[in-house]
Amino acid sequence: MTGSPPDSLIPYDEIVQEALRAVVGRVLGEVEATGRLPGEHHFYITFKTAAAAVDIPRHLAERFPDEMTIVIQNRFWDLKVREDGFEVGLSFNQAPARLFIPFSAITGFHDPAVDFALQFHARAEEAQVEEHDEAENDAPAAEPIEDGSNVVSVDFKRKK
Repeated sequence: MTGSPPDSLIPYDEIVQEALRAVVGRVLGEVEATGRLPGEHHFYITFKTAAAAVDIPRHLAERFPDEMTIVIQNRFWDLKVREDGFEVGLSFNQAPARLFIPFSAITGFHDPAVDFALQFHARAEEAQVEEHDEAENDAPAAEPIEDGSNVVSVDFKRKK
C-alpha cells in the first residue's frame, strides 16, 4: 500500500466550496426576507473584483483591482439575493453605489457579532493578490479574528 491517496474523479474541493458559499447566500437571503440584520449581526464580505460577473462601479474597480471588502451593517439598501449571487446598495464616501457580487467571487465572510468566519481560497489563476486600500464604505473598521475560533478554512490540494 502506498502513502499517497489516489486521485479523485469527484471534485470534492469544488463541492465543499460551493456548499460553504451557499451558507453566505442563505444568511443574506434571511436578511433580505426580513429587511434588516438581526440583533448585532453585521457582515464583512471580501470578493475578487475582477472575477467573472462582478458588477461594481468603475471607480471602485480601479481602486480595488484585485480584491475588496464590503460591510453590510448600517447603510445598505435593496439587498436582493439570487441563486448565483447578490446585489446591494452601499455608500462609499457618501456616494451611493450598486454592486452585484456572484457567490463564486467571494473569498471571505465574517460576522464579528458572533466571531463566525468562512474563508475561501482563490483558484490558482486568481491567486496573485495586489495591495489595495480599505473599502471605506462608511462603516466601522473590521475587528481582527484573534484566536481563529469559528473560522472554517477550506484548502484542498489537487494533484495534476
